[in-house]
Amino acid sequence: MGRMLAGGMAALLLVAGGLFWWQGRADNVPAPQLALAAPPPPAVESLPEGDPDAVGDAPPMPGEASPQSREEKRFARYDRNRDGVITRIEMLGSRTKAFKALDKDGDNLLSFEEWAVATSDRFGAADADKDGKLTPAEFAVTAPKRAVKAKCKC
Repeated sequence: MGRMLAGGMAALLLVAGGLFWWQGRADNVPAPQLALAAPPPPAVESLPEGDPDAVGDAPPMPGEASPQSREEKRFARYDRNRDGVITRIEMLGSRTKAFKALDKDGDNLLSFEEWAVATSDRFGAADADKDGKLTPAEFAVTAPKRAVKAKCKC
């Protein structure tokens, strides 16, 4: 009985020691996010002085922009009334136009026939050589058209 108790205690000590060693080793390894982060900009001790003999007004200073994360921007696109909450109507509102285009009889129900006709028409338009098969180049035509983004927000 004493040997079993001593063996159990030794196993627990080994496990605890291994955990402490593993945690200590993890603290010394830099995290991948920290290694990829850009270094902070150098501190500016003083701003350069302007030329006292310069003619004209100084250029306007840019305003402070609040940085938004990618998810905050995405959330703001759906939150139409800007109350900080997205309702089902706001979430599905961006898809209403596409749904109405598929709903040919206007009953606010999309039947399998309506969907199948639209899919068949799309396939037929993409099949350029009319062989009943889509090549990768023909299939690329079925991708939704992306809106061209402006290069600057002027």
